Amino acid sequence: MSTEPIVIAGAGIGGLTTALALHARGFRVQILDSARELRPLGVGINLLPHAVRELTDFGLGEALPAMSANPAVIDFYRSDGALLFREPRGIEGGYGHPQCSVHRGRLQMLLLDAVRSRLGPDAVHTGTRVTGFNDRRRAVVVHTTAGDVCGAALVGADGIGSRVRAILHPGPDPLLTSGVTMYRGAARMTPFRDGRTMAIIKGANGIDLITYPIGGHEVNWVAQVPDHPPGPLPGAAQWNAPATAEDVLPHLAGWRLDWLDPVELLASTADIFSYPMVDKDPLPHWGRGPVTLLGDAAHPMYPVGANGASQAIVDARVLADHVATDGIAGLSGYEDERRRETADVIAANRDMHGTGAARTADELDLITRRYRTETARSAR
Repeated sequence: MSTEPIVIAGAGIGGLTTALALHARGFRVQILDSARELRPLGVGINLLPHAVRELTDFGLGEALPAMSANPAVIDFYRSDGALLFREPRGIEGGYGHPQCSVHRGRLQMLLLDAVRSRLGPDAVHTGTRVTGFNDRRRAVVVHTTAGDVCGAALVGADGIGSRVRAILHPGPDPLLTSGVTMYRGAARMTPFRDGRTMAIIKGANGIDLITYPIGGHEVNWVAQVPDHPPGPLPGAAQWNAPATAEDVLPHLAGWRLDWLDPVELLASTADIFSYPMVDKDPLPHWGRGPVTLLGDAAHPMYPVGANGASQAIVDARVLADHVATDGIAGLSGYEDERRRETADVIAANRDMHGTGAARTADELDLITRRYRTETARSAR
């Protein structure tokens, strides 16, 4: 095998976890990221038990739960306060590891510190954007804004707007919107209930509010508002577009919950953002030769069912396993395994989200069963 490092484009959750997984198996790794400084940005995310298991195997099994909330249950409510049903999560749900609800930026910094501690302070090169590559049978030359980098392989973990993906798949590759705008924020407030409860409140006209503690006296929330036709996203996606409480409150008017005041929730949120709920159709293949994709670059999916970061973490471990067994040729085995599995999750997320129509209790019961069996199942 080449003595050159495996190059990873992107120092997000997927890229950093891949670096830890490859390093644990004895490979040299170099990470390139376009940001000049990596900062703890974002809002809350959920890591499902199979992702927590992988991070535990990487030696983060104490640090991760300590900085997270670990939900024991997810409750489904109507907006009039009626509890529809309850679904156990994590250890209480019969899994071998907890579910962790955590601020995305804090998780990224935990992974970054682990990478720099184990691989060295120069393992991550910031301010270095990948612009192209020339792949050969046993090596790849990665072109960047800071010059060329030679590697044994290139892993494109550079997100939903992946440059590596665009080069590998230059044809039409549109973002597909579900027709929903997501308003998101992290409120500074005392967690509701026992601090270990997630909640999904089903309102009229397909409006949902998902909320859960994420540790550090913060409560994450996502309001999903159907407000445009589904299909190819017109124009460029506006990520992290600023929004206000006044944009969200009209959609929650009249909601009555004795354990949560939506007005207080929004008033306690310093920064509110809006995002389109988008994914992409699964690709017929991810990479070629020594170049592959991982995480959102490979399989963008609706952020429902707590699977975006979780699936990227599983990608990392599967990739490292295949490369450890078969060398760089193992990238094809990684793709074969994960492409099928992530395509199933994309389909399950689309099915779970549905059309945005109001749901009956029976339909909600079916949704949560799919949440459990299709997206919260332990992978491998």
